[in-house]
Amino acid sequence: MPIIKIRDTEIYYKDSGADDNKETIIFAHGLLWDNEMFAPQVEFLKQHYRCIAFDFRGQGKSPATKGGYDMDSLTEDTLELINKLVGKPVHFLGLSMGGFVGMRLAINHPQILKSLMLLETTADPEPEENQPKYLKLAWIAKWLSISLVANKLMAIMFSQSFLKDESKSALQKEWKQRLNKLNRWTISEPVKSVVHRKGVYESLGQITTPTLIMVGDEDVATVPAKSHRMNKAIKHSQLHIIKQAGHTSSIEQPEAINEKVFEFLQSL
Repeated sequence: MPIIKIRDTEIYYKDSGADDNKETIIFAHGLLWDNEMFAPQVEFLKQHYRCIAFDFRGQGKSPATKGGYDMDSLTEDTLELINKLVGKPVHFLGLSMGGFVGMRLAINHPQILKSLMLLETTADPEPEENQPKYLKLAWIAKWLSISLVANKLMAIMFSQSFLKDESKSALQKEWKQRLNKLNRWTISEPVKSVVHRKGVYESLGQITTPTLIMVGDEDVATVPAKSHRMNKAIKHSQLHIIKQAGHTSSIEQPEAINEKVFEFLQSL
C-alpha cells in the first residue's frame, strides 16, 4: 500500500501513469470521501498525465491524527506531498475541501502550480446557517450511527437528478455504502475543520495561476453563486457549469468533467 510520511502523519496515495515525460495532476478529494471519487478522471487522464490521488489525514486510508485538520495544515501536508513525490510544479484538481486547499496553495505557494482546477468549492467560510446543521449530523454519526444520517448526507452530496435516476441505482447504492463504512470516531474532526474554516475570498486577487472553476447546477453544498464569485475574483479564470450535477460531480457526470478538464489542460 503506497504510504508517504508527511510531517506528523502518513498519507495514502495512488500514483497512476507515472512517466518522466508526463506532467503531473494532483487530485484532492472532498470531505467524507477519498481518492476514489476521482477514479473516472484518473482512468481517463492517466494516458496523458501522471495522476496522483491522495487521502487527506484522517480520511480514506490515511490514519487519523490528534490534530492538523485545519485547512492551513492540510495545505502544508499537500505541499510536502508534492515536493516529495514530484519535486516540480503540478496541475492541481481539488473538489470541495480539496479546493479549499488548492486555493491556499495558489495564494501562498504559486511556484508549485502549473494550473488550478476547482470543483464544487468556495472561497467563503461555511455559511452560519449551515454550521449547526452539519455539526449536528456529525454528532449523530459519531455517537449514534452514520446510517441515521446517510440519506440526509446523500441529499447534500448528490444532485436530485442523480438520486432520482433509476439507471444509476447501483452507483447510488455504492456511494451510500461508502458513507456507512466511514469511521464515525475519526470523521468528526475533519468535519469540524471544514465547518469552522476561514475564508480566503479577499486573497483571490493574488492568484495568477491559470484557473478552471467547475460547479454542478444542482450543488446545494456550495451553490453555483459561490463559483461565480470566485470567477470574478480570480483574474482570467474560466467558469463551467455542469448540467444535472451536485456536490460530487466527478462521480455524477464523469464524462463532462473529463472532457472539460482535458480541454483546459491542453489549452495551457
